[in-house]
Amino acid sequence: MPPADRPLTTKEDRNRARREHRRRTIAISTASTVIVLGAVAAWIFTSHGWPSVRDTFFSWTWFKRSIGPVASGFWVDVQLFLIVEAIVLVLGLLIALIRTLQAPVLFPLKIVAVIWADIGRGIPTIMIVYLVGFGLPALQLSGLPTGVRTLGGIALSFSYAAYVSEVYRAGILSVHPSQGAAALALGLTRLQSLRHVVLPQAIRRVLPPLLNDFISLQKDVALVSIIGASEALRQAQVQEALAFNFTPLMAAALLYLCVTIPFTRIVDQLLLRQLRRQGGALALGPH
Repeated sequence: MPPADRPLTTKEDRNRARREHRRRTIAISTASTVIVLGAVAAWIFTSHGWPSVRDTFFSWTWFKRSIGPVASGFWVDVQLFLIVEAIVLVLGLLIALIRTLQAPVLFPLKIVAVIWADIGRGIPTIMIVYLVGFGLPALQLSGLPTGVRTLGGIALSFSYAAYVSEVYRAGILSVHPSQGAAALALGLTRLQSLRHVVLPQAIRRVLPPLLNDFISLQKDVALVSIIGASEALRQAQVQEALAFNFTPLMAAALLYLCVTIPFTRIVDQLLLRQLRRQGGALALGPH
């Protein structure tokens, strides 16, 4: 029984207390945010160099003139990103499966998969774009692609398939062996148990890291500009050279943020939901 000096509370009282606590928390957060951001804004906007920075990086006139060409180049980025993402999902899964399966006949492929993962993760993506973009055409072999977008897509696919394969492999290895053993005991073949039991659990566990890799891929698509692809960064550089002003680069950055920020929030929500479902975020408070 509760102490005599402590009155009993009803469900309505508890709900009212939660609402008051939530309102108080929101008010404190809003006030602290306004104070901090206001102080930072005042510090920047009152600096001696702000007028020069404003005219060089945030010119509304040059923003209006450059946003059209930059947006058309950004559409190329989006198309290339979607194609490379689909390729990377398949290639990364194949590499991960080859590295985790124990069939002796796959040993030569396993060597190739290990080398692919080591090179793809060990060399900076920009160097792979250089090597593929300028190295493949220099071979002058018949049948090899020569388009800069195609070469850039090959380079990005090679690099990111290595990263994604490790994410897949970590998810596959995180599934307890008893899951596969139980599937075999129920009469499923090894391939069926992998497809219907192991892979669904593994992919569900690594979905947030996969989405994080694709956020990085969305930004790294701009690297294909170094081999001549006319995408958002290249268009921004052309406009910047015409204007002698860096505002077109800020326009390109804004377009990237319009895609990456919502994508990042989706990843955060998926990760939080996964943690709560697994009971690993009890310190984050109630639902």
